[in-house]
Amino acid sequence: MKILVPVKLVIDSNAKARVKPDQSGVDLANVKLSINPFDEISVEEAVRLKEAGKVSEVVAVTIGVAKAQDALRAALAIGADRGILIQTDEMVEPLAIAKLLAKVAEAEQPGVVILGKQAIDDDSNQTGQMLGALLGWPQATFASKVDLSAEAVEVTREVDGGHQTLKLTLPAIVTTDLRLNEPRYPSLPNIMKAKKKPIETKAPADYGVDVTPRLKLLKVGEPPARSAGIKVKTAGELVEKLKSAGAL
Repeated sequence: MKILVPVKLVIDSNAKARVKPDQSGVDLANVKLSINPFDEISVEEAVRLKEAGKVSEVVAVTIGVAKAQDALRAALAIGADRGILIQTDEMVEPLAIAKLLAKVAEAEQPGVVILGKQAIDDDSNQTGQMLGALLGWPQATFASKVDLSAEAVEVTREVDGGHQTLKLTLPAIVTTDLRLNEPRYPSLPNIMKAKKKPIETKAPADYGVDVTPRLKLLKVGEPPARSAGIKVKTAGELVEKLKSAGAL
């Protein structure tokens, strides 16, 4: 069985995002970029399934500018076998990403597509669901446990107030949550091996998908500064402050 793992290159979670002076977007100059944390969890889970003998090949795919292949190299260093870069300079929206991934899935015929529930740059949380709809495959989102067999995948997912367990017939879509696993730190030998693993470069036109943005970004701004807090001496004073603020 083959697993397809979409990944995305985003601003590192430990780096501070800066807004461009003209507010036209986020300034990516001299900012550390890394693989999206939720996608890293997806790659780790796919590699663990391969190590358990349930998967024969792990294929990573990313969509973006040429530098986006850094996310593929990170996935290859964790243990993915090969990568596909769909290169474009356009700002690709979730629907276009889902359409491209659907075409890749049709070509690669994976048993499972496992991807992060969302990217930490736009927090859209849409691609996995759209992909499932386009392919007509069953889907399980926010996975905290994945148990794969030859014909089905059993997914425990996090829902309000607890957990829900679903059994999906293959092929299927799974989106990962933070508690699914703890990604490994790639060793130096694996990082070096990743440089020799194959990456195939494609263009959206190769799949017949129009990635022209449907949305226009008007402005990006910094969040408002938080006002300073105050200290209270007693619980009673705290209650009165909360009442006067309308919080109680």
